[in-house]
Amino acid sequence: MYDLEEQEQIEALKAWWRQHGRLVVVAVVAAALAALGTTGWRYYRAQQNEQASQVFAEVEKAARGNNLKQVRELSTQLADQYGRTAYAALGALVAAKAEFEAGDLNAAAARLEWAAEHARDDETRAVATLRLAGVRLDQKKYDEALKLLEQQPPDPFLSLYADLKGDVLAAQGKTADARSAYQRALEKLPAEGLYRALVQAKLDGLGGVKP
Repeated sequence: MYDLEEQEQIEALKAWWRQHGRLVVVAVVAAALAALGTTGWRYYRAQQNEQASQVFAEVEKAARGNNLKQVRELSTQLADQYGRTAYAALGALVAAKAEFEAGDLNAAAARLEWAAEHARDDETRAVATLRLAGVRLDQKKYDEALKLLEQQPPDPFLSLYADLKGDVLAAQGKTADARSAYQRALEKLPAEGLYRALVQAKLDGLGGVKP
């Protein structure tokens, strides 16, 4: 049999439960639903990524087969249905390359703009921005290209950005500025290598002095 103190504790607990029990039940149910929702969301995202990876594989296959129509359709499907996955921006990069090789610079630029805006990581964004600047150079939209290249990319891309900036400035006839850009590119490159030799040749072509 309970003693008096235990009986008082039980009565107090009953009174507390009568006052707050409903809130406790609501809180427990809400927590359970939140946990279930998190699990469901993770499963959904995993499914989206798996499906997107399959579509992306088809984009690459179509690109290898020079099937531009299919590349366009599949990359658009990636953007529309799986735009929140990393594969969507990668698919846009593949499609942009196919459009560029087909001579449609406007379409290539549109794909690259989308990829730069929706990329899920800095590296993919940097690649898209760099390629977009290259397309703008081919279109002779020099100011747009330079604006893109003013962005600060991840370190591995610094030399590539500086090199392309040199190309744009050289195309504008801004020799001194182009020389400075090529020199910055060389500063970020290994002491030896074919790419360094290419940048050095551009610099030498402007009358620069080897560093």
